[in-house]
Amino acid sequence: MFDCIAVREADNLDWATRLRISMGIAYCLEHMLHQLNPPVVPRNFDSSTIYLTDDFAAKVSDLDFWSDTATKGSDSSSTTDDEFSVSDIDVMVHQYGMLLLEILTGKVAYSEEEDGVSLEQLASRYFDGNMLLAELIDPSLGSFPQEAAHAMCEVARSCVDPDPKKRPTMVQVAARMKEITMLGPEGATPKVSPLWWAELEIMSSEAS
Repeated sequence: MFDCIAVREADNLDWATRLRISMGIAYCLEHMLHQLNPPVVPRNFDSSTIYLTDDFAAKVSDLDFWSDTATKGSDSSSTTDDEFSVSDIDVMVHQYGMLLLEILTGKVAYSEEEDGVSLEQLASRYFDGNMLLAELIDPSLGSFPQEAAHAMCEVARSCVDPDPKKRPTMVQVAARMKEITMLGPEGATPKVSPLWWAELEIMSSEAS
């Protein structure tokens, strides 16, 4: 996904493709964080670790994940496994918000643009009412559905809230994104890798 946004080696992503990608990431995170036991939480999660299949479905690639077994060697005097898991899941929600902003704006999250403004600062201008939606959304899209774009920006805004306690869960995020995009899991699942959920199940069992 990074190449499509930053390097633009691939064709420009149209609106429907961006919906499919953003929805696929949301469902994947919901599955990894809330449906697997134990949860699978990626150590590294950004646009460079999102792989796009030939049919533009999103997969989290190069999974290197946190698990209970990974945390048992840490300093348990300051952080418990439960506290660690909750904190790390909050980070994943924030990361999803940043990925959603990347998809909407066509800009990379953790680099500065020519004018020295990061993506989060740019989005804040829109959130604060100091920028039009059309100025935030990737200009290569041309026309786009204003209502859906605004709703997705609001999802991103809630995910990147500075107060982790105010951020939604990925279950809530996926449900809201489904309302906006009208895409169920079957519409976002990679058709070329139908066993993706099973692969995650195996990774989760290996971590337990």
